[in-house]
Amino acid sequence: MPVRLHLVFGGELKDASRTEFANPDNLDIVGIFPNYAKAYDAWKAASHRTVDSATTRYFIAHLHRLRDEEREASKTEEIG
Repeated sequence: MPVRLHLVFGGELKDASRTEFANPDNLDIVGIFPNYAKAYDAWKAASHRTVDSATTRYFIAHLHRLRDEEREASKTEEIG
């Protein structure tokens, strides 16, 4: 089974209704996880820590989806 990496990160947004960060240099990088379940658990924990901040949001980025669709897949595209 291939490993599908997920990045969990977040920070303060300029506006709670948008996804533009107020200070991209100050993002909280929670970590990179080998599957969605572990990433979700980390996202949930980070989100709960900042529940009182209306403009702080955390996200899960599916790193295995970040590739150039026009290029042929390389041998290192899927680990496993």
